[in-house]
Amino acid sequence: MPEVRFDTYYKYDHLTNILKDLAANNTDFIRLTSIGKSHEGRDIWVVTVTRLSSGSDTEKPAFWIDGNIHAAELAGSSACLYLIHTLLDGYGNQPDITRCLDTRAFYICPRINPDGAELALGTPPKLVRSSTRPYPYDEESIEGLIPEDIDGDNRVLSMRIKDPNGHWKISSTQPRLLIPRDPTESGGDYYRLLPEGFIKDYDGSTVSIQRIKEGLDLNRNFPSHWRAEHEQKGAGPYPTSEPEVRTVVDFIAHHKNICGGVAFHTYSGVLLRPFSYQTDDEFDANDLATFKKIGDTGSKLTGYPSVSAYHEFRFDPKEVITGALDDWMYEDLGLYAWTVEIWSPQRQAGITDYHLTEWYQEHSFEDDLKLLNWNDEALDGRGYVDWYKFNHPQLGEIELGGWDPLFTFWNPPPNLLENELKKFPDWLVWHNLISPQIEFLEASATRIADDTYCIKAVIVNSGWLPTYVTKMGLNKKLSRGIICEIELPKGAHLTGGPARIETGQLEGRAYKATSPFHWAGMSKEPMDDRAKVEWVIVAKKGSTIKLNARHEKAGTISSQVKLN
Repeated sequence: MPEVRFDTYYKYDHLTNILKDLAANNTDFIRLTSIGKSHEGRDIWVVTVTRLSSGSDTEKPAFWIDGNIHAAELAGSSACLYLIHTLLDGYGNQPDITRCLDTRAFYICPRINPDGAELALGTPPKLVRSSTRPYPYDEESIEGLIPEDIDGDNRVLSMRIKDPNGHWKISSTQPRLLIPRDPTESGGDYYRLLPEGFIKDYDGSTVSIQRIKEGLDLNRNFPSHWRAEHEQKGAGPYPTSEPEVRTVVDFIAHHKNICGGVAFHTYSGVLLRPFSYQTDDEFDANDLATFKKIGDTGSKLTGYPSVSAYHEFRFDPKEVITGALDDWMYEDLGLYAWTVEIWSPQRQAGITDYHLTEWYQEHSFEDDLKLLNWNDEALDGRGYVDWYKFNHPQLGEIELGGWDPLFTFWNPPPNLLENELKKFPDWLVWHNLISPQIEFLEASATRIADDTYCIKAVIVNSGWLPTYVTKMGLNKKLSRGIICEIELPKGAHLTGGPARIETGQLEGRAYKATSPFHWAGMSKEPMDDRAKVEWVIVAKKGSTIKLNARHEKAGTISSQVKLN
């Protein structure tokens, strides 16, 4: 197995070579496929991971995982690579991984947005939201501050500019930090903060931040409740207008064996579940309870809280997000899907009691001190840059410094990356293992006359989730019932029952009671996890009959019955 390091972030060519090496050296476990091209023509890779000798990936329940749809959220790609590494290393050594790869499949897309990631990993880095395609306008802005590295150190920091009307002042207790000026304070030294960058067509008095030409947000371009630019910025001209999103939608929609998914983003250290745009009151009660159970297990295994995107992860209480991948997978495909925001610098610094989004509007100075101390001790001072003088061509003498966010806040610093990535594989394997899976409980032949036999098959769903996965999927009839077929040898024929029989859906254990004490004082468990089909055939003694059963999400199985 080729060595993959998890203390670095890989550019596209290196990442591609790693994936090709993994596929070439693990032919029974990995298949590498380009599912489409990015805006700039780069392949969007999907790694199929399963034990191929135990069956085709499309005949097993499967789980979708992706990363790096947003340009600078590079740790998502690393999380995908780490999962692949863990699966390969764990097969034959860890029972859950072994069982998972024998019976299920993973579809892993390490980098949905290779173009944007190349900019973020460039020298110097350029930070855009998602795709590199100009949107909504093609032309360059003609004036304003362009955030970029201006002193050649490959960092985009902040500019501290003396201004009698500035909002900030230097802390008297820790002069490396700035604190807000008191509302009625005057007569001191105050500063204005701007992103590091040059100013185009500076008028000598005012500074505006230039609109970034690449204004797309690919995670607003999915079909579910898509909204146009005047309602939600960056969503694109129409649903799946962007090749990266259209490619992912096409792959997931055509792989009906997918039962759930996780999209890796950064940052906040949280497991986010739908809905993004409406309250939990709109959920089916069973689906909401199951989302919470899955999230509770995720929290135990990762240490990340599991929360509602709508109720607990909105930066503006009057705004909602639509067109996101996880909402689309749940609402349109009936799957349990999540957004995982990797990494919390606050928790790393010992800040534990804080609101996920409100903290950025207001927090205590003590929190800033904890973060600074964490920078000095854990990051060797690389995350927070002490202020230093710089002669700006438009503004004159200023200071550069503050947080270097790309590998401090937005992504784990390389030396802390692997420790963060270790948190996810156990939950992802568990999440895949709860998918429905059909098995033959019985396949038998009973002789009822000289050459006449009754063939019986009993099929059971051994998975925790039902074959329809979610109540959303059941109500929208998003998957067929189980298809059962009988194959007869030459000379045999059916006298009772059609060759192909479609049964209904099978329940799992997910929607059962959590306590044996029902209102009636007893537990009622109908055998709705199994189905029986029968045929009457005429065939010679000693013949072999083949039985097949398949479900789009719960797998494909076969059994043989010999006539005695």
